[in-house]
Order: sequence, then structure tokens, then C-alpha cells
Amino acid sequence: MLDVAVAEARAGLAEGGIPIGAALFSVDGTLLGRGHNRRVQDDDPSMHAETAAFRNAGRQRDYRKTIMVTTLSPCWYCSGLVRQFTIGAVLIGEARTFHGGHDWLAEHGVEVTVLDDERCVGLMTDFIAARPELWNEDIGEPS
Repeated sequence: MLDVAVAEARAGLAEGGIPIGAALFSVDGTLLGRGHNRRVQDDDPSMHAETAAFRNAGRQRDYRKTIMVTTLSPCWYCSGLVRQFTIGAVLIGEARTFHGGHDWLAEHGVEVTVLDDERCVGLMTDFIAARPELWNEDIGEPS
């Protein structure tokens, strides 16, 4: 499942955006939706990877039996999306470069798994080194 999110992150980077990818799966492994951070490409500060994957999945009757897979620990905005729609599990590629809201999600009953995947770490480490101003904008930090 993480391979889908990594492919999305690479697509976002190739488009000149931030290399964060996500996908929403059912518990049986069916891909429901996928997407990547498109803040730069769409000039839309709300178009995070998890948001794109969620939107591309379309309406679901019940999100409790879904898994949000993301290359990076979800920010507070995306963590709120997971809680709002009671997504049951989050699979995270890495949390070394950014420790988002995944502890809070776990405290509220979401099954959280952090894989510490080297592909995800490398994508973000390289991007942050190359484009710190864009990264700081994405996470709401001053330049």
C-alpha cells in the first residue's frame, strides 16, 4: 500500500510540488483513492496529499474500515480529517522529518503504524534541503 503513496509523492515532486503522497484503502486492500500534495500546483493551501486521496475516493458509507496511507506523518489539518470521518487506521511512511498529529490520532483510537521507510525519509530530507522556504510555508513556519 505504501508503494502507491510513494509513487504519488514522486509525481508531486516531478510536478514541482511537495513530495508527499497518500492513498485511501479499504481494509481488504482495495484502493479507493490516491493523491499527492498539490498546494503549489493548484495554488490551494488546503490540497494536502491526504485531502487529495480522500477527495478522489469519493463518498464512502463508513470510513471506520478504511486505511489512510501517507508518506509523512499527517499534519494537524489532515489529522483532523482522519478524526472527522473516523478513518480507522493510518499507515505512515515516516515521521523523522515531521512529527505531525499521529500521536493524537492514536490517543483517540486510530490504529497508527509508522514504518520509518527510507524512501520516504529520503524524499523529504532531500526536498527540505533543496526548498526550505517552500517546506516552511507548507508547515506554517516563518521563512
